[in-house]
Amino acid sequence: MLNLESPSPWLSRYLRHLREERRYSPHTVENYARDLQRLREAVGDDWSSVRVHDIRALVAKEHRQGAGSKTLQRLLSAIRGFFNFLIREGVVDANPALDVRAPKAGRKLPGVLDVDQVARLLDLPGDEALLVRDRAILELFYSSGLRLAELVGLDLVDVDLGDAQLRVTGKGRKARDLPIGRHAVAALKAWLPLRAGLAAADEQALFVGQRGRRLGARAVQTRLARHAGLQGLDRRVHPHLLRHSFASHLLESSGDLRAVQELLGHADISTTQVYTHLDYQHLAKVYDAAHPRARRKPSS
Repeated sequence: MLNLESPSPWLSRYLRHLREERRYSPHTVENYARDLQRLREAVGDDWSSVRVHDIRALVAKEHRQGAGSKTLQRLLSAIRGFFNFLIREGVVDANPALDVRAPKAGRKLPGVLDVDQVARLLDLPGDEALLVRDRAILELFYSSGLRLAELVGLDLVDVDLGDAQLRVTGKGRKARDLPIGRHAVAALKAWLPLRAGLAAADEQALFVGQRGRRLGARAVQTRLARHAGLQGLDRRVHPHLLRHSFASHLLESSGDLRAVQELLGHADISTTQVYTHLDYQHLAKVYDAAHPRARRKPSS
């Protein structure tokens, strides 16, 4: 347990204020005490002399030493709170940490299946109606990069197998036309005659369940996870993973970010740019092979 009675009188008073007046938890007070001790070690006890560049320098130092975005945000929160307290007590006139921001956390890259894993998942055995339906669902997810809501919202009129096209309604009720790959076309052609024997007479949904009504999102998620397990994939597989895989594989092959943006229905290309995480070794090989000043000399 950290000794919260700091050698700095104002730090001790502030921590006591957090504990006794603000009723912060002991864990939170201890974290703030550690953060403010880092500040004191960096700038000393003359709080009125602390300037914004001192705070920025401390944040930069902690970041270089491996502190993450959340840790730095907490550090800044502790410092801002402390200086607000000092302003209230008449010790300082301004809060030097007010406009300092922590570095943004790196955006988490979406997971993807590699091509072999996708092929294993799509190689779904069986000729029962629901298995044929599920095969069509999987093929369509990967063929056209659909969101789950877009897939379960499809009606028969949205599919044109003759032209291998699909009309989907995405976010903001925006419609877009998408191509359907030949494997997905074949899977849908196998499903439609079986659908006719399952669907209720007035049901327009492309994919229906055993009761003849539109298949729900939860049912699709459950079936997909089950099939992934049966096909030997040792990771959690969900519909968005197939969308991520579609985008990543297409971008790796084409390099056309704008086209992938259109296919995914992203309003902002910055959303699509998350898929530019191509394998570095692959990029290095392409660079070495293509750039005139990057080609390595053959070994003698």
